[in-house]
Amino acid sequence: MEPRLGPYLQDVGYERWSRAHSGGHLYNIMTTNISECINAILVKERELPITALAKEMRSLVQRWHYERHTEVDKCKTKLMPSAEALLAEQYQLSLRMRLDPACETVYTVFDGDKNGVVDLQARTCSCRQFQLDQLPCAHAMITIRHMRGDVYDFCSDYYLSEC
Repeated sequence: MEPRLGPYLQDVGYERWSRAHSGGHLYNIMTTNISECINAILVKERELPITALAKEMRSLVQRWHYERHTEVDKCKTKLMPSAEALLAEQYQLSLRMRLDPACETVYTVFDGDKNGVVDLQARTCSCRQFQLDQLPCAHAMITIRHMRGDVYDFCSDYYLSEC
């Protein structure tokens, strides 16, 4: 690693380059300049006249839209398959954990490695995965189960498979 990189990253601030310290919600998506993405996809089409290029771009976006809607229509679960898989993984991890209540909605969760403090009312966990993914982490999962809550009530609407 470049020795000057560490001080530079500290100077610009963690919130500028670290997802865990960002004030916004990135929803587990790598963000980049959209024009760079489109450019990479339309390499050959960039040589076309502007009207033909615009038609190709419209066609591309239309196809993406159709493919996503088709995927959602096939979905039989409340959340998108990727979110359901992540919830299942978090559920399995939560089975090995134990918790201690601090108050009605705040719990300390012990997992033997990275303990967490979960506040269900604020939808936060000290591991920050709950806030970053907008899906319950394993710490939140055991807390929701303990309170006999519905895990789907703690998932962001962005993951819903229904329109």
